[in-house]
Amino acid sequence: MILTDTHTHLYSEAFNDDRNDVIRRAIDAGVSRFFIPAIDSEYTSSMYALRENFPDHIFLMMGVHPTHVKENYKEELALAKEELDKGGFYAVGEIGMDLYWDKTFKAAQQEAFDTQIQWAKELQLPINIHCRDAFDEVFEVLESNKGEDLFGVFHCFTGNLEQARKAISYNMKLGIGGVSTFKNGKIDKFLKEIAIENIVLETDAPYLAPTPFRGKRNESSYLLHIAEKLSDIYEMPLKEIAETTTENSKAVFGI
Repeated sequence: MILTDTHTHLYSEAFNDDRNDVIRRAIDAGVSRFFIPAIDSEYTSSMYALRENFPDHIFLMMGVHPTHVKENYKEELALAKEELDKGGFYAVGEIGMDLYWDKTFKAAQQEAFDTQIQWAKELQLPINIHCRDAFDEVFEVLESNKGEDLFGVFHCFTGNLEQARKAISYNMKLGIGGVSTFKNGKIDKFLKEIAIENIVLETDAPYLAPTPFRGKRNESSYLLHIAEKLSDIYEMPLKEIAETTTENSKAVFGI
């Protein structure tokens, strides 16, 4: 059984003391494919180190995270594009909009999101979308860029059924993680109405650990608990959930 974690920040400082052990635990649990989203230039070298240490398991993305779109965002965009042009990346991400913490850079976030979508189209790469308190704004940007050359993953999807269907209409898979196991997570109430072919699994480690680890550091081995939750929701064998969601990840990332 092969599980794919389509979104995990394994370079995070949260793993500085036991990073290799965390990765080995995940591999032992059947999670053998890790897609690594970028945040900003500060983490680029750490991402490369991950790939060097686990070349058969680590697949990198490149982009500028919306919460890191600040006064110097054009400089950060230039650095991200420089890395993308070197090749070896499987998506442009994580990109999008986040209006939860601060709306100061809303216009800059929209501009950065749109710019990075253009890069993805030019490079024929998927995008990996971060969206928090910004569904309308994200959909506005996606609408202006819709087409067969726009595709990817709507990371950490926590919207409602209508928003899920709208995201899928833009050729996005839904990234389902620990929230699906929460009692108040809500998405488990309607997820079965979304075909499993539109779903990929993720942890977003070290964030959003699934039940029974909620509130603790998340890690990629916990993806198994998310897969088990989807097995219950879809009334499908765990092995089939793993196979289908991994095939879905291959369709997005091309590997």
